[in-house]
Amino acid sequence: MNDVLNKIAEVNDVINTFVWVKIGLFILIGTGIIMTIVTKCFQVTHLKHWWVNTIGSVFKKNSAATKKTDKKTISQFQALCTALAATIGTGNIAGVAAAICIGGPGAVFWMWVAAFLGMMTNYSENVLGIYYRRKNKKGEWSGGAMYYLADGLGAKKGFKGLGRVLAVLFAIFAILASFGIGNMGQVNKITLNLESAFFANVDAPTVLGVSAIRVAIGLVLVIIGSLIIIGGLQRIANVAERVVPFMSVAYIIGAIIIFCIHINTVGAMFTAIFKFAFGIKAVAGGAAGVAISQVITQGCKRGVFSNEAGLGSSVMVHSSSNVKEPVKQGMWGIFEVFFDTFIVCTMTAIVVLSSGHIDLETGLTVGTVDDATLVATSFKEVFGPAGQGFIALAMLLFAFTTVLGWSQYGGKAVEYLCGEKAVKVYHVIFCAMIISGAIMTSSIAWDISDTFNGLMMIPNLIGVLVGIPVVYKITNNYVRRKIKGEKIEPVVSYDPEIQKEQAAAIERGEE
Repeated sequence: MNDVLNKIAEVNDVINTFVWVKIGLFILIGTGIIMTIVTKCFQVTHLKHWWVNTIGSVFKKNSAATKKTDKKTISQFQALCTALAATIGTGNIAGVAAAICIGGPGAVFWMWVAAFLGMMTNYSENVLGIYYRRKNKKGEWSGGAMYYLADGLGAKKGFKGLGRVLAVLFAIFAILASFGIGNMGQVNKITLNLESAFFANVDAPTVLGVSAIRVAIGLVLVIIGSLIIIGGLQRIANVAERVVPFMSVAYIIGAIIIFCIHINTVGAMFTAIFKFAFGIKAVAGGAAGVAISQVITQGCKRGVFSNEAGLGSSVMVHSSSNVKEPVKQGMWGIFEVFFDTFIVCTMTAIVVLSSGHIDLETGLTVGTVDDATLVATSFKEVFGPAGQGFIALAMLLFAFTTVLGWSQYGGKAVEYLCGEKAVKVYHVIFCAMIISGAIMTSSIAWDISDTFNGLMMIPNLIGVLVGIPVVYKITNNYVRRKIKGEKIEPVVSYDPEIQKEQAAAIERGEE
């Protein structure tokens, strides 16, 4: 078994290095820069507008953001919560800790940079997702990178075949990624933290060389996951709408308490973040610090793993929203990245950097540090055993809702490739695979997730870049109508019939 896992790790490392280091990060950051310029820095210039029309609208009575219009769609807020359920996972806790342990405090800066640019990448994905979506035989909306690749790139003269090939590749990679980032990686961290917090002193028997505790945790997660996932998007969205706000607020409050307790280290923390972001090498005990390439790579990779901007994943659930305006769902995409990285990931970074396990003078780890349980250890040092238990439960909720969200992403990819009937088969396999994450080693599960992310990202970003004129046209149209008050027809769909229907609904005030 070990020989097989080692071989998988070797092959994966070669692919991972090529996808991320050679081409992936350049395309990712480049796309973010281009989309920020194309939209005239929408995330900053229209900050008040997107804030009021996203999270600000949730607290308004009878808000369109929280209202469901029929049983075949989900509300804008449910789409956000389901997307956040899939994005707020182990990347926000163990992923940030890993980025800092490997890349140093400077990785946090590059996480922020990737997120700032990723806001407009995610915005663009959602705009294109709504614009190119269509209804399936059940009357449900289906959208995603495969559609704006096939109908966007594919509509250009001489690129029909390429558009379809890339759409198929994206769907295949999305399915594989759903088993990596959306299943094995998440379940693996759940298992490690539960085992460390509640069963550390238990001498459990083994099953085929694997702890019986891990097997038991995996089986329980399989059962719970099956009950929710097989119920479809509506059930997943209902669970996400209730769990995501609760778990996010609870985690943030805990991190803020730790921040206040270590308030005297704030200056040193932020100094370390900016100092080591640009590759200033530290030397401690003869060990050289981290090179700038590794700092940037770790920050961007873990940032993308966390907020998924550029992967084209969350657009598949955002496209199921009852929204009419592409830009409205695009703005939810901006908030999604902002909340995921600038709020939740920053809270984790503060916990890790104030823990004493990272030397803020050298940027290196102090002693033996396990990034998988570092945050739990930090909470334990402040709150006692209850703190470690809290993180284990938080990780369970964060990671498990990610599993639920990604089951929807993979299902949409399967629907595109094989039709709606095949989705049920996929869901059964997906649920059964949950146990594999419980018994795999942490490094392999995490590295495979990284690779699938990169493979999925490349065709998606090609689709986004090809869709630049469409994103510009739709954004400009929206700004002229909604912000400048001009009386012009909305631009909402590539399909003439959907365009006519949705535009008429917008004119009636149904947005």
